Amino acid sequence: MMTLLARGMILGLAALSLWLVVGGAGLVSLGHAAMLGIGAYAVVALDEARITEALVVAPAAIGAAALFALLTGAVALRTAGVPFIMITLAFGQMAFFTAASLAFYGGDDGYTLYARSTLAGGRWLENRLGFHYLCLALLAGAFLFCHLLLASRFGRVLRAARENPLRVQAVGFSPYPYRLLAYGIAGGMAGLAGFLLANATEFVAPSFLAWQRSGELLFMVILGGLGSPFGAVLGALALLLLEEGLGHLTPHWRLLLGPLLVLAVLFLRGGLVGLPAQLAGTRRHG
Repeated sequence: MMTLLARGMILGLAALSLWLVVGGAGLVSLGHAAMLGIGAYAVVALDEARITEALVVAPAAIGAAALFALLTGAVALRTAGVPFIMITLAFGQMAFFTAASLAFYGGDDGYTLYARSTLAGGRWLENRLGFHYLCLALLAGAFLFCHLLLASRFGRVLRAARENPLRVQAVGFSPYPYRLLAYGIAGGMAGLAGFLLANATEFVAPSFLAWQRSGELLFMVILGGLGSPFGAVLGALALLLLEEGLGHLTPHWRLLLGPLLVLAVLFLRGGLVGLPAQLAGTRRHG
């Protein structure tokens, strides 16, 4: 049984991977859930082959998702703006329908894992506390990695290309390979989140790859704030807590969630991570 905290950390990792594309490279993707789902289906494929060692399964999930990201990104990143959004959406839907057609992995009905992955031969992931610590460690590691990546020369070029790609080209850098590598890294991180999600739920379905999940991840990033990788994690936790809280109030909680999210986007200009600065500015001018 997946707890709210575990779900928050896993989706926080997935949102963080999308933030690298949206906040780091300035590219809006509606196919990011495909990488999450591919990571989860890598767990399924190895589970079917009775390979459950996490030290094998996790790299396989990361590699499969990163490879998909690199192959599709090589095409999608030749464009920008709306064409890029539509191409990523198309690739994501292709992956979704492919997963739904895999009858030997459950098709539309999904696939139930025989058991969670083992770690160094032990059932550490079966322990609730141990699994939470693993999620926390991987989320913290991914956050630190993103921070160091964007502080590096690679990250500076990536952010400069986000602001003004023509100026970057004028000083001798091509934005394309930097964006492609960032897209591949983000795909690998999403694959890692897929590995954790598959183990948390012990069930994998095509819905993991649906465009609605991509939209949910994108909203988490926007809600948290594009200015910081911490915003993606904060946005994921905030959205899940909001869903959980409203779900206890009324069975029609989605009718309340929509307007609340619209208000959040309208009035939280820097997202949740920018709220303290926004409040400080309001007091100063007040």
